[in-house]
Amino acid sequence: MDIMSIIITVMDFAAIIFMFYCLYLVLSLKSGIPGGAIGRHWNFLSLLVVLFNIGFLTTPFFDQIPDGVLRLLVAVIFFLGAVYVSVTIRMVYNVIHELTK
Repeated sequence: MDIMSIIITVMDFAAIIFMFYCLYLVLSLKSGIPGGAIGRHWNFLSLLVVLFNIGFLTTPFFDQIPDGVLRLLVAVIFFLGAVYVSVTIRMVYNVIHELTK
């Protein structure tokens, strides 16, 4: 195994561990989130974090996935990442809007 493969493997597993930590945070904070728009956004963000965890768990197997499927998987992860950022920004906007009323 060359040094680049080792670095990639370490980065993959570090990302997986970090995503599980994010999942823990999102689920542990859920009980403190009120209902309404913020609660709906939080539920959707929680679902996206679960999907990201599933996606990140596939990274150690990328070398075994056919190119077409791999490209589709990466495209889906990128798209969901963009959706996540959008929902997060919208949620922060709603919080700021509520606080400045």
